[in-house]
Amino acid sequence: MPLLSLAIWLPIVSGVLLLALGRDDRVDAVRWGALVASVVSFLVTIPLVTGFDTSTAALQFVERHRWIDRFNVSYLLGVDGISVWFVLLTAFITVIVVVSAWQVITERVNQYMAAFLILSGLLVGAFCAMDGLLFYVFFEATLIPMYLIIGVWGGPRRVYAAFKFFLYTLAGSLLMLVALIYLYYKSGGSFDVLTWQRLPLSLHAQGLLFFAFFFAFAVKVPMWPVHTWLPDAHVEAPTGGSVVLAAIMLKLGAYGFLRFSLPIAPDASHKWAWFMIALSLVAVVYIGFVALMQTDMKKLVAYSSIVHMGFVTLGFFMFNELTTSGGIVQMISHGFVSGAMFLCIGVLYDRVHSRDIAAYGGVANTMPKFASLGVLFAMANCGLPGTAGFVGEWMVILGTVKVNFWIALIAASTMIWGAAYTLWMVKRVYFGAIANEHVRELKDANTRELVMLGVLAVAVIAMGVYPKPFTDVMHVSVTELLRHVAASKLGN
Repeated sequence: MPLLSLAIWLPIVSGVLLLALGRDDRVDAVRWGALVASVVSFLVTIPLVTGFDTSTAALQFVERHRWIDRFNVSYLLGVDGISVWFVLLTAFITVIVVVSAWQVITERVNQYMAAFLILSGLLVGAFCAMDGLLFYVFFEATLIPMYLIIGVWGGPRRVYAAFKFFLYTLAGSLLMLVALIYLYYKSGGSFDVLTWQRLPLSLHAQGLLFFAFFFAFAVKVPMWPVHTWLPDAHVEAPTGGSVVLAAIMLKLGAYGFLRFSLPIAPDASHKWAWFMIALSLVAVVYIGFVALMQTDMKKLVAYSSIVHMGFVTLGFFMFNELTTSGGIVQMISHGFVSGAMFLCIGVLYDRVHSRDIAAYGGVANTMPKFASLGVLFAMANCGLPGTAGFVGEWMVILGTVKVNFWIALIAASTMIWGAAYTLWMVKRVYFGAIANEHVRELKDANTRELVMLGVLAVAVIAMGVYPKPFTDVMHVSVTELLRHVAASKLGN
């Protein structure tokens, strides 16, 4: 079966049908239709992992069809140990987002659900595309539904945040398009990404390509100093938009470094590794202090996402198997943890209509079940051992020590800042005496919310206690990627 095509087009077609057939007087049917479509799309992705051959770095579940013959553009899909988990993660998070909006979104429900289903398919397409032009189409197309999600269902400054998000990410991608066209002509008229990875490019050409890709992917991660769009987008986006933005869309940038920058421009990647490491350390340390100063819960978690993604890029550019695998594990775990954090903020906002930390206090007294889950996710966010948030960061730190102790020491400081700003928020929001009447009148999370957060809690603990299935799948692909990069460096 064409599992990758099903994972891409099933949610997209379902979203289009919801747009065409859904009406405000059929809200329940729209919700159930979106849930069924998202669950089936998720079930389609499970055989990708259960049937994955961990003994080879070759692409699997490959699909190739002619698309634009004149320019030798193919509909080429495939996954390896690096990308397969993100396909599953995208489909899983989409189910959670649909459930989270069940009672919250009451207007334009069909358009809201359709936007997320279409976005899910486009994101899966970007993770599966092995044709350069096809990747670019999916990569850019993801901006459209997210722009609408922020701009239509967002907060008071939603239009400003949506425009800022769109312009930053679109502008960064224009240089990538130039790089793709250059590689097309350099390879004799091919958009095949694997062909590009074997091109004998000069160091000068690699340097230009590296920075062309850098501007596209660094904005998407986002890396310091091109991160300023993210807090605004998170604050104004609806809860589902924040969840998908943090859990999935940020990963596209980091994934781009692994799929394009490192294998296509390996020598330039080595030459400019110090630059990437420096920017990553700034994100880890400086943005950690910025997060410590936030009074808005969404902004605090948004800045913490930048810190965690700084760990990811640091791990990639240490060119160490442990750090690279740790960076990928961090991407997956951050998808669970950050998504859960934004969902918890959404649960509180739906009741109190405020994201200010000062508006809460003593939530554990009135919402004990919810608070226990919220504190678990907060502990995972600051890297508590036994949770998913610990595994990736520990792998990156441990691998970095083997390369440079002082870089590892600076990176490890994030454990301190992460604990500081996360525990500060937890103390002010969940614990202590009940601070005001709004909190006194709160009712505990309902069954839908507990199931939604409970599933994520199981994922966070399972990955923290037993990460081996994740590392086993990516091991051979990571080893082959680093071998390719090292061999190219030695060859020059």
